[in-house]
Amino acid sequence: MVARSHGAGRPTVVVVSARGDTTDELLAAARELNAAPSERETDQLLATGENASAALLALALQDQGAPAVSLTGPQAGIRVAGPHGAGMIAAIDTDRILAHLRRGEIVVVSGFQGGDDVTGDVITLGRGGSDTTAVALATALSAASCEIYTDVKGIYTADPRVVPEARVLSTIDAGVMAEMAFAGAQVMHSRAVELAASHGIDVVVRGSFTTEPGTTILGRSIDVLETQGSITAVTHDTDIVMALTRSRRPRDGLAADVLTELARASVPVDLLSWGAPDDHGFRMGFALHGSRLAPAREALRRIAAGLGCETEVDEKVGKVSLVGVGLLNRPDYTARMLALLSRMGVTASWVSSTHLRVSVIIPLDRVLETVTALHQEFGLGRDDLDTPSMAAV
Repeated sequence: MVARSHGAGRPTVVVVSARGDTTDELLAAARELNAAPSERETDQLLATGENASAALLALALQDQGAPAVSLTGPQAGIRVAGPHGAGMIAAIDTDRILAHLRRGEIVVVSGFQGGDDVTGDVITLGRGGSDTTAVALATALSAASCEIYTDVKGIYTADPRVVPEARVLSTIDAGVMAEMAFAGAQVMHSRAVELAASHGIDVVVRGSFTTEPGTTILGRSIDVLETQGSITAVTHDTDIVMALTRSRRPRDGLAADVLTELARASVPVDLLSWGAPDDHGFRMGFALHGSRLAPAREALRRIAAGLGCETEVDEKVGKVSLVGVGLLNRPDYTARMLALLSRMGVTASWVSSTHLRVSVIIPLDRVLETVTALHQEFGLGRDDLDTPSMAAV
């Protein structure tokens, strides 16, 4: 595929991820040696997974007679700011990549990583970092297209491993895709989608071992009438926790203080809710991703010590979401979702709705069956394509 693109005369840059379970294996190896490995050394270690993939692909291309060179993230000019494990791309110097392209070489870049301008250390981008690297490079290079190859055929209406009847969407709005990614869909990372949308880049997601067209994530918003709300997909996330912060000493600004501590730890939150302080105190709840639980616990510890709060964390929950457009204009969708949960005997402890998403927090052991039931309830399967009010975007 890469060699064919190069052979057709297209300047080609490839971003690669670590192979298979390499990242998990490296993390496990680190924890065997140190129960709490430092974030810097963890990044040093994890970056080797992508570096190995890049070098191996370059070697394979060379063996086929295609000139190729591998570059680590820092060698490719990718500069990253922020903490280890959750960096964000700040700038890309494309000079070295362009020099290789002018020499007619395929450039294979290690995804998921970049270099810190101050220390020179490797900083990884966190979950989905290779997607973000690819879109960022496409933007910096003014690429004609950005294609993501993965182990599935495209973006589905639900996880096909959970819902066999799920179907591949031909196109999807970037805003909807970003919501799907943040709500648990693992094919694309929300940061990558947001970056593509901000620069008007279409991203094609397709299977690595199929000729099917896959899904095009449109870098421009789809115009829809405000009365034409529709459900695009059902997503779920089993790697989340719910945190609850309480204080019996209410005061203005406490919510901002809590969020500031979480921001300092680079911990994004979802389903955030709190009430104005009153005679009963202050209460604030939010969901966060399990991968950021360790820094979140440290931030919550500082919050408890410095702000006089009590904090609780519930790890036995999951998040299920309806994702689409115009959902605030269609409150009946939320009503149908909650009515279905009630019929199933599933208790929703938290509910949140926006224009693009309705999410509920439910017991972890009920997540998968709920996804299947909602997918059927809203007619998203291959056998339900004629359901007018549920047509996918």
